[in-house]
Amino acid sequence: MDLIRIGDKLISRRKINSILERIFELRCQGFSQQETARQVGVDRSFVSRLETLGEVRRGRRIAVVGFPVANKAELENMLRQEGVEYILLLTDAERWDFVRQKSGLELLNQLMEIVARVRDYDVVIIIGSDYRIKVSEALLGREVVGVEIGSSPIKGDREVDVEGLRALVRQLGKDTGKDKEGWDKK
Repeated sequence: MDLIRIGDKLISRRKINSILERIFELRCQGFSQQETARQVGVDRSFVSRLETLGEVRRGRRIAVVGFPVANKAELENMLRQEGVEYILLLTDAERWDFVRQKSGLELLNQLMEIVARVRDYDVVIIIGSDYRIKVSEALLGREVVGVEIGSSPIKGDREVDVEGLRALVRQLGKDTGKDKEGWDKK
């Protein structure tokens, strides 16, 4: 049954599950605990406790950004399985739509939001051209690992080696025993 009676309260399991799914969905999209809590209408500490309660693995937080990729769906599925928290992959058509469907100001604002979001991760894997990787390293100022799929400018979609990327994610995701600033966690 969907409803549970606790004293004089009637609790909906469906409502609780729906809220939990929304919290996890927002966190997987890269929203902070505070942003997620605000959107769902709970305290930030509730989001933190949920994550602690369900934590299976602790390791470095990884974001993956890449374009133009031919096997986008396959890569996204694998990256989710591996626990990658932020994934932004685009096909060649999607990247051009991303640029063309926005004004200059909208494009700049959205790019700045993406940069701000990925800066919160310990490691950012950039899948793209030699030039995009170099610019990303300069822009993000943190550990950036490039997966080069061609020289700039790349025209058309490129296949990315799924198992090679999986191995890279697993290697990079291992807990180093250091915090974001490089200090021992002890």
